[in-house]
Amino acid sequence: MTMRWEQLARRQPVVAKMLQSGLEKGRISHAYLFEGQRGTGKKAASLLLAKRLFCLSPIGVSPCLECRNCRRIDSGNHPDVRVISPDGGSIKKEQIEWLQQEFSKTAVESDKKMYIVEHADQMTISAANSLLKFLEEPRPGTIAVLLTEQYHRLLGTIVSRCQVLSFRPLPPAELARELVAEHVPPPLALLAAHLTNSFDEALALAQDRWFAEARTLVLQWYEMLGKPELQLLFFIHDRFFPHFPEKHQLDLGLDLLLYLYRDLLHIQAGQMDSVLYRDQLDRLQQWALACPQRRILAGMEAILQAKTRFHTTNMSTALLVEQLVLQLKR
Repeated sequence: MTMRWEQLARRQPVVAKMLQSGLEKGRISHAYLFEGQRGTGKKAASLLLAKRLFCLSPIGVSPCLECRNCRRIDSGNHPDVRVISPDGGSIKKEQIEWLQQEFSKTAVESDKKMYIVEHADQMTISAANSLLKFLEEPRPGTIAVLLTEQYHRLLGTIVSRCQVLSFRPLPPAELARELVAEHVPPPLALLAAHLTNSFDEALALAQDRWFAEARTLVLQWYEMLGKPELQLLFFIHDRFFPHFPEKHQLDLGLDLLLYLYRDLLHIQAGQMDSVLYRDQLDRLQQWALACPQRRILAGMEAILQAKTRFHTTNMSTALLVEQLVLQLKR
């Protein structure tokens, strides 16, 4: 999804203000370090900056997003904009040396060149030292943007030569609003916004029919806790497991269940605005009324323990979920 300045300003107001100010004053730094959690929009912002710098028909600080250069940057085909990504788990010295060779040539179509280094913290020591030399002696018109989720792992000498812009996690409420603006139903938007901080990931999840069905099955799971044990286990094996065949899917299912229990606590505390399964409020209020708080807390603890075992042991997922089901029933 192509980012615009208005979107960046909503998600990262400080970053947007600093970049726009630099563009307005003609004071773009020769090197930036965009740091922040995954999904906070670092790469989208770097491409937005690239499009504005190379746009053939800019409007103030905004790129037109339609010209040949804007489209080529989006597709990764602009000859003066290079993106370096880890090769086999790390960024190697050869990749930086190739970049230096490319940038020693005259810019193909303008007097500027820009390179973006993804996961800059994954550079090998030799690659980092090569990049440091590049940053220490920047060529006129060359702009570097380093992206990282762990900037403390970068050489201090590299960090000191960059203008550091920190990208903050997007509040779930704001992320949910943006998802609703993309025609995602509010109940799915709220849950997706709490499962990931990445707009693109949340949008893909919320638009996937699998996610809506997963949410329905989790609600049915809780409802089935009031049924006989054999009937409950049959539901888990016949309906629940087939929908969560992959490990990451089952982990997400446990998260959905945990949020359901958390909603029951919020209802008991009168915190209706914090409820995520809002379209199920009548059912949740009935469940919250019938379930003592200590049982809800014990259920949440059991789910968290199951998630821990899920990630730290080789225990069969079927056995793990069966044990969890019986714990929750008791």
